[in-house]
Amino acid sequence: MGERPTIVIAGAGIGGLTAALSVADAGFDAVIVERSVELLEIGAGIQLSPNAGRVLAALGLDDAIAATATEPVAITVRSGSTGASLLSIPVAAFAARYGFPYRVIHRADLQTVLAAAVRRRTDIRLILGARIDDVLARDDGLFIRIRRADGNEVLTAGGIVGADGVWSETRARIAGSHGAMPTGRTAWRTVIPIDSAPASLANDRVGLWLGPRAHLVHYPVAHGAAVNVVAIVEEAFDKPGWAARADHRFVAERFADWCPEVRALVSAPTPWQKFAINVVDPSGPWVDGRTALLGDAAHAMVPFLAQGAAMAIEDAAVLGQALAARPDDVPAALALYAAGRKPRVAQVWKAARRTGDHYHQGGLMASARDFILRTAGPNLVLGRNDWIYRWEAGQA
Repeated sequence: MGERPTIVIAGAGIGGLTAALSVADAGFDAVIVERSVELLEIGAGIQLSPNAGRVLAALGLDDAIAATATEPVAITVRSGSTGASLLSIPVAAFAARYGFPYRVIHRADLQTVLAAAVRRRTDIRLILGARIDDVLARDDGLFIRIRRADGNEVLTAGGIVGADGVWSETRARIAGSHGAMPTGRTAWRTVIPIDSAPASLANDRVGLWLGPRAHLVHYPVAHGAAVNVVAIVEEAFDKPGWAARADHRFVAERFADWCPEVRALVSAPTPWQKFAINVVDPSGPWVDGRTALLGDAAHAMVPFLAQGAAMAIEDAAVLGQALAARPDDVPAALALYAAGRKPRVAQVWKAARRTGDHYHQGGLMASARDFILRTAGPNLVLGRNDWIYRWEAGQA
């Protein structure tokens, strides 16, 4: 490292690691600064839709991901109150329609694949147990002071990218940027070993259960050895953090009047964690000179389209493209990146919010929703999401 211009990336989550690979492919050195002393991805499962898989494949990671991910048989949507089936989408339809499969994977497994790719590169440096302490801007670049347990380090860089999540510290360096906002919804999650899962559970598919003011999603991880369960409820809880210990009795009570299959799932004897769902409005500024935001730091969204991580992965691809297009003018490249991403992200952000409202409907509105799902069929439902799944980096 040292012969090429450097981009410093704050955060070694999925977005930050993917960004480092994309930045390096664009002809820059990348330095990732991560506050944790080891890489511990928060959360359990992640759904990898074709638009995200297409980016990761372009980085040469498809085989490694396929080796640890799972392709479910189908995505099934059911009524939480009656258990009735509303819609089933064969997962094979994704690869046939979009050229890339739909997969589910443990977040830690995806992070392991990305981190291994990062560590194979001589043009990427990963610094753990460190934080960006100060940034001094000059016309020709940045002086960035990194604080580590064994002493401070000063780097010169062409730019800094904040991939440091919804509670981003980098965001404070961008004038007028939007902060995190609570949604009044909370995600409860657990991972159930398949031996402890309800016998009635179809563990080869993604299950989505809809009900008034709540919904529940489950899908296989670890090649079917476990089931990731996420319950979204409307709840007044706004503490920061991603892994608050949660009393499973609340989940059991919250879903007590749902169908027997859901009640059995939420009653499994496994520990639960919860976090408040916060969002960041993507309409605010993402870039200020040589500083840019990426992923949740720029546009944290509700998880109802399973596109949060996918948008960060897409961000990384477009960031690399922009830097490759303007390698001698990093501020212009970062502005190009933001201009290429904001319209797309804003559209997905709003669609995810609308989807959550549909999921949580009750009464006559829920009956109308269920009728539409039963009569629409998988092709029509997929067709409504073509604009999400067909995306390619070159379109930006």
